[in-house]
Amino acid sequence: MRNTGPIAIRRLHPLFGAEVTGIDITRPLSAREFGPLRAAFEEHSVLVLRDQPMDDEKQIAFSENFGPLEPTLSANPAVGTVFARQSNLDINTGETIPSDDMRMIYQKANYFWHSDSSFKPVPSLCSILTARLCPPEGGDTEFCSMRAAWNALPAALQATVEPLVAEHALVYSRNRVQPGILSAKALSDYPPVRQRMVRDNPLNGRRALYIGAHCGHIVGWPRGTSDALLEELTLRGTRPEFTFAHKWREGDVVIWDNRAVLHRATAYDTVKHKRLMQRTTVAGDAPTVPQ
Repeated sequence: MRNTGPIAIRRLHPLFGAEVTGIDITRPLSAREFGPLRAAFEEHSVLVLRDQPMDDEKQIAFSENFGPLEPTLSANPAVGTVFARQSNLDINTGETIPSDDMRMIYQKANYFWHSDSSFKPVPSLCSILTARLCPPEGGDTEFCSMRAAWNALPAALQATVEPLVAEHALVYSRNRVQPGILSAKALSDYPPVRQRMVRDNPLNGRRALYIGAHCGHIVGWPRGTSDALLEELTLRGTRPEFTFAHKWREGDVVIWDNRAVLHRATAYDTVKHKRLMQRTTVAGDAPTVPQ
């Protein structure tokens, strides 16, 4: 495919998400070609592009259009790379990893609603996930609009939440899978950070609730009160009318705005089926609050 005309956008949900056609992102993009795609990202929060077969080199080149890439923590890693490998395949042997292997247990944290890298002092801009091998059933990714969640909150609750800051840490999400699962190095490398509980898009001003599984407690609040509000916000924000599921097929590329959506993986039969997804994560440009 040559990028000779305008891209076409088809909405996937009344509130957010769009499928983009008319562009080949496996080849280098000029600023003119990338501009409409970036504008669609800012508007729709989640973009789906089909039939875009990627290798690692092509994925890195495309992802860098959005900005510099984060080095990424992964349970089944190519250590020191920018890829988070979402897979049940051993990176060295290609064989299926047993379901009781710690690498598979660790990945269960992906089943919780979360925003990638909210546990870092500078949270990420976006994630880009490419489908290399897909199971015939299961293994979907669900998305939830935190813009819609914010807009649906009663005005009094918005006023309560707007000035709040919460502590995020990798340990909060991973301990939900298995207490003590993180290594001492991971605990040291990723200490708790503070994030605003609402985020405004700098280009269009649209506001989003900023929570998720890495969010542990509200700074300055008693634990019980904090837990109750975070649970209420999560229940309000992840209502079915604010969500949609993407059913993967090989060659898919999905880009999502970590400032504006939460996402989670869904289960598949990790013994019978193979799955390989490669994620790059684009770094943000500033902390949400001083650390």
